[in-house]
Amino acid sequence: MRILTVIGNRPQFIKASAVSSRLRSRAEEITVHTGQHYDRELSQVFFDELKLPPPEHLLGIGGGTNTGQTARMLAALEPLLADVRPDAVLVYGDTNSTLAGALAAVQAGVPVAHVEAGMRSFDRSMPEEVNRVVTDHLSRLLLVPSQTAVENLRRESVDGTVELVGDVMVDVALLLQPGARARTDTLAPYGVEQGGYVLATAHRAGNVDDPARLAQLVALLLSLDRPTVFPLHPRTRARLVDAGLLAALEQADHMRLAKPLGYLDFTALLCNAHAVLTDSGGVQKEAYLAGVPCVTMRPNTEWVETVEAGWNVLVDLDAAAAAVALERIPPPERPQLYGDGEAGERVATAVALLT
Repeated sequence: MRILTVIGNRPQFIKASAVSSRLRSRAEEITVHTGQHYDRELSQVFFDELKLPPPEHLLGIGGGTNTGQTARMLAALEPLLADVRPDAVLVYGDTNSTLAGALAAVQAGVPVAHVEAGMRSFDRSMPEEVNRVVTDHLSRLLLVPSQTAVENLRRESVDGTVELVGDVMVDVALLLQPGARARTDTLAPYGVEQGGYVLATAHRAGNVDDPARLAQLVALLLSLDRPTVFPLHPRTRARLVDAGLLAALEQADHMRLAKPLGYLDFTALLCNAHAVLTDSGGVQKEAYLAGVPCVTMRPNTEWVETVEAGWNVLVDLDAAAAAVALERIPPPERPQLYGDGEAGERVATAVALLT
């Protein structure tokens, strides 16, 4: 059996690292990297650190609008599918690469397997929400991380087979977080101490592409009273420069701006932080798995279980609410919400049996 796996950004590289080696023991896997994340700090470093097999195909499609990027991916994937002739296409998550892979496959008559299916923020203004909903309804096999995702898909009456496998990110976290937590030397360049700083990330289009919300985001970051390590996504940096807001962050005594980080360095900073402040879905979950309180700069989340468990608070861009949430005491319990660390094995088995 031949599987074509379509990946293109940081979270997908991490998820694929839990599946690829297991899948390749059962089937022939051919990986195509769309290039959605094309900077080395957001791409090659993850292949190196997570020991992912190098992709057999590099499309080099990065930048542009969501529509333009997806269209270029579709145009590149169509002849590739005709040449490779896979028995199934495997996609992850909710990116433009996910949607393009699913659409190209269905149009070529190839069944789609979707890892991390069923997640919903119920906010159609988010491109990611549109991508995940459409991909789920195109997929033959929906591999879901949680019972909440199962219930979401049941309500939508999807046509494909729904299988609760757990979250492949748990597999990676259980394997690598203990070692990352011990790498306290990673903190030294930022002049911060274990448990004494906030780790911040921001990249969502709704926060950084809208000038008014970007100004609110910067005001929130400037209001923090703890040292804050802020790895800058390339698009976020560009928007800050365009808006003339980067200098204010660079000059703030408590802010430590950083270049994009590899998985191991980022995880070391996350595991040793007082709290995480983010608009990333994946980082919310990584924080939960690390036992680090999270404050989410969005009005909603697809990872609703982390909020219900008390480890994640939604504050949108309200600086006062963020200040309170960052100092709260986390709950004494942290339930196992997303599986037992064997999701990659279950995904590989299910995909290999798809046809």
